[in-house]
Amino acid sequence: MPDTRGHLLPVYVLADESSSMSPYVEELNSGMVSLHEALRSEPMVAAKVRLSVLGFANSVELHLALADLRSEDGLPPLRAGGGTNYQAVFEDLLSRIPQDIATLKASGYQVHRPAVFFLSDGQPNTDNWRKSRQQLTDRSVTPAAPNIIACGVGDVQAETILQVATQPDFAFVSVASTDIGAAIAKFFIALTSSVVQSGRSLSSSNPELVVEKPEGFTMAIDIV
Repeated sequence: MPDTRGHLLPVYVLADESSSMSPYVEELNSGMVSLHEALRSEPMVAAKVRLSVLGFANSVELHLALADLRSEDGLPPLRAGGGTNYQAVFEDLLSRIPQDIATLKASGYQVHRPAVFFLSDGQPNTDNWRKSRQQLTDRSVTPAAPNIIACGVGDVQAETILQVATQPDFAFVSVASTDIGAAIAKFFIALTSSVVQSGRSLSSSNPELVVEKPEGFTMAIDIV
């Protein structure tokens, strides 16, 4: 078997860009800047991570295709406007993730199971998203099925976040008294720490996905 070029962890940041997020675009973009700077400051970690940034409202918009952040000068800005279409999210990932993984493998990398970090502040505007989400996470249907870490702020219900996440301890909601802008900032702090720690683990004998609970959040299952 030929030598591999190394181990990679694909990470997808999926941010709600619906109209209700308009007051918090600054926090979204500050969080993206912090994530980028943190990975650029740890080139050994960044070498093991490939990051994609997607936003969703009425449809999904690709802001950054799976990329090595060491070669990126910055991350594209997020914005807000439109509805909250979860169906579009999972249909997009059903197509995107297998293609991305196939490309990385064809380039000679060993690829670890992708991680999707999902942030939303509202309920989906339709109920027809569960089937595509199930197809995405069913490893018999999608061999590269991702781990989904779901975080909810604002009006999104804990039950919904539980249904998005791939396991209960990957589902978090901000406490009711938390300012939404502050909660989004805490989400990005935890996201950054999770990605950095997970990237570091790829150099160990026991690589693992590290998921840090954002400060001011609780596990969604605790309040259902």
